[in-house]
Amino acid sequence: MTFDLQRILESKRALRRSLAQRPVAEKLALLDVLRERTRAIRAAARRAETMARESSSKDRAQLRNF
Repeated sequence: MTFDLQRILESKRALRRSLAQRPVAEKLALLDVLRERTRAIRAAARRAETMARESSSKDRAQLRNF
């Protein structure tokens, strides 16, 4: 995969221009979507952390019994 820095930077500028031109209500709606996505990601990370902690506890218990 090759990276064309100029193309990437122009794409970012175009996105920023597009976002700047949107009405405030639409920008706020986008923030709501991003907030919900962040909550979902955090919840999934907590679940994964809990599962990993429980798994390592079980592994330690099995090693003690071995």
